Amino acid sequence: MTTPPPGLRERKKQATRAALREAALRLAVERGPDGVRVEDIAEAAGVSPRTYNNYFASREQAIVSAVTADREARVAAAVAARPAGVRLADAVTDAVVEQYTGTGEHEHGALLLITTRSALREAFLDATADIEPPLTAVLAERLENAGESTARVLAASVAAAVRIALEGWLRPAGTAGALAGTGAGGLVVPSGSLPDRLRAALAPLAPAFDAVERREPVR
Repeated sequence: MTTPPPGLRERKKQATRAALREAALRLAVERGPDGVRVEDIAEAAGVSPRTYNNYFASREQAIVSAVTADREARVAAAVAARPAGVRLADAVTDAVVEQYTGTGEHEHGALLLITTRSALREAFLDATADIEPPLTAVLAERLENAGESTARVLAASVAAAVRIALEGWLRPAGTAGALAGTGAGGLVVPSGSLPDRLRAALAPLAPAFDAVERREPVR
């Protein structure tokens, strides 16, 4: 699948989004998430609060975006790049694990910040829904005889499985569990291997992917 390069307007939007998420993360690290206002993020990025609201619905969404930025598109691109002979279930699983666990130092620091606030964790989990649109497009092209609705169901199922894996990974441990529902607090300690959790959550979807791949063309 060949995607044309973005035009000038789209590049400006991408630059604005990047400036906002970087400003949100920097201010959150400097002041703590509760000390950051939308107005502060907008000012640091050189835009108006109104412009900010065109990109993010909350400060938590902007902070989390510093970790999740473009990850969903990268998952879809990784699936599309797999050779046609690779089993689709394996292509999807490998792409998800690769993009959700291959964090650099910058993303790792932001992820540590996310574990300190329940609102940030919820925004982080909610971001998994963004997998569906780009992955639907890739699956619909690869499974051209299955139909877009089938591709969408599969993509939505992948998003749900990823969320379940992340929820298990971020499950409060020890005494921190008592703080999990306390709004601003609720430090959690990620538990277990995230790659293992992702693979286990996605494994039940493999038969569905296999069945669709084997489907005969619609007559």
